[in-house]
This record gives sequence, structure tokens and C-alpha cells, in this order.
Amino acid sequence: MSKQVDIAIVGVTGAVGEVMLEILEQRDFPVGTIYPLASANSAGKRVEFRGKSLVVRELADFDFSQVQLALFCAGETVAAEYAPRAAAAGCVVIDNSARFRGDASVPLVIPEVNPRAIAGYTAHNIIASPDATTVQLWVALKPIYDTVGIERLNVATYQAVSGSGKAGVQELAGQTANLLNAQPLKNRVYDRQIAFNALAQIEAVEENGYTRGEMNLVRESHKILASETLAINPTAVRVPVFYGHGMAVHLETRDKLGARQARALLEEAPGITLMDEGREHSYPSAVTDAANANTVLVGRIREDISHPRGLDLWIVSDNVRKGAALNSVQVAEILVKEYL
Repeated sequence: MSKQVDIAIVGVTGAVGEVMLEILEQRDFPVGTIYPLASANSAGKRVEFRGKSLVVRELADFDFSQVQLALFCAGETVAAEYAPRAAAAGCVVIDNSARFRGDASVPLVIPEVNPRAIAGYTAHNIIASPDATTVQLWVALKPIYDTVGIERLNVATYQAVSGSGKAGVQELAGQTANLLNAQPLKNRVYDRQIAFNALAQIEAVEENGYTRGEMNLVRESHKILASETLAINPTAVRVPVFYGHGMAVHLETRDKLGARQARALLEEAPGITLMDEGREHSYPSAVTDAANANTVLVGRIREDISHPRGLDLWIVSDNVRKGAALNSVQVAEILVKEYL
């Protein structure tokens, strides 16, 4: 990839933005000039990129006509205001927030799953990156979906506090320290204690009793697969882990696929690390295996004893890395190579 691209990173001082800089450097992305952007509160801070110290600029004052690509790592409110402004200035936006994921005219892309959808960026100059749970689920399941079909999914996610940004990480760290020192707790990000606890609600509850976080997994999956027929039943839980989402997946395939065949299939698939040797303690975990890893890790593959075409899997991935920053960079690599 020889073509150089001038890039803006919006939300560069956040959890995803910091990792985005690291991944761009690690993957030797063809960056010409890079503009680190953030809110007025963070303007003036410094970030490191390729051995240089760069001053963070204020987003509100930036002229997006200076860049060909803008990587958004901020929240929905920021994306709603500035992504259309950036797109109108002629640069392509890859957005990590939920703002455009449900827009039928904005492509929602996982490079290992639906890379051809990137071509749809021309409608608005915007590409959306899915939620981290959607990313890791379909990187792991797409080979099975393509080979034997999937009729139904039961998914329980165990999501790290970094899914709530730096504030979630700070709340877990602070509550843990307070508990260990017999100090009172403060809840700001979550409605109750997260340290040494599990919270069975992620985002607001919708009319059907499922939370927004759960229904987003359903809606995003249908959009990415371009199919509304797949039955998905999700439960989302926040757990006291800093980085790395886990998920227990129970699927019913259209055609029979044995555990041994599934292992062989996933072992050859892109973006997957198989940790399933059929013996005790052979499985991936969020903290010891997934954190800082660039792949989706799969283990505990077994045939469902309650269904003749059922499979069970345990899937983990670094939600800030592969679930957000790396997915966006991979989309950008295809965009630059094939479309810009």
C-alpha cells in the first residue's frame, strides 16, 4: 500500500483513540499527515506517533478538507455533529460510535465478513464500524454460516467495563480500591456497584424487555448479513473485567456440523485464533489471552447435547482493539487500497 493518506483521528485521547494510533503505527498504515483531534478539554495535550510528539487540536476548529480520511473514536453526540461535516468537506469518515450503524444507507462493515459493503460509502462518505460484540461474534461465526448455515443463535455476552470508555475503567478501578480499603463506593457510570459484581443490563430497556445493547446485536447482525431471517436471542451482562468481552454462543445450524469439523473450519479462517485442544483448561480468557490481541479467540467448541444440529462455543476478544480500533483500521486499509 504505497499511497499516502492524510488522516484526522477524532477522540484521540479516549480509550479507542489511543489504541487507534498504536495500530496505525504497528500496521505501517500509509499515513501522510496525521491530525489528532479532541474536545476543548483535551486540546493542547500531546500524543505519540512514529516517534514524534503531536499536539492535540480542538475538534471544533478543524477544517476537514485537509484530510482524505477521518477516524471517529468519540461518542454518538460528537459523531452526529461532526461526521456529516467532515463527509461534506470531502473526506471519508469511519465511525466507531452507534450513530450511523442503523442507517440503511451507511455501510456497516467487518472486513472478515462483508468487505464488499465498503463500496457503499459513496452515499454519504461515511462507513460505520459495528459494536464490539457484533464484530467478534461474526468474525467467529461467518465460516460456519457460509458452510452449513445458521438458523438460530442464543448469545450471552460478558462485557468489559472499557465498553463504557475510560470512565468505566476508572469506576471499576476506583470501586475495587475503595472496597479493599473499606471506603465508601461511588456509582457514576453504572446504576450499582460493578466491582466484584455482574450487571444484567447494558443500555436502556426497550419495549420488548430487551436492552438496547442486546437489540443492537440483533439489528447489526441482520444488516451485516443482509438477512432478517436469522433468529437471535441475546443477553448482555457487564462484568468486572477491564478489557476483553466474552460470549457464550449456542447455535443451531441448517446442516449438521460436528465439533471436529468446526474446529478445522475455524482454524483456517482469517482473524481467528483457535484455543481448543479438547482437553482441560484449553480455552481462551479475556484477561490472559484476549487483552491486547488482534484476533478473535475461540474455544470450548462442543456439540449441543440438547439439539441434533447444535454447537456451543466460547468467544473472547479485546473490545477496544479488534472490536473497535483495529476493525476501523482494517476497513481503512481496504478503502485506501481499492477505492480511494
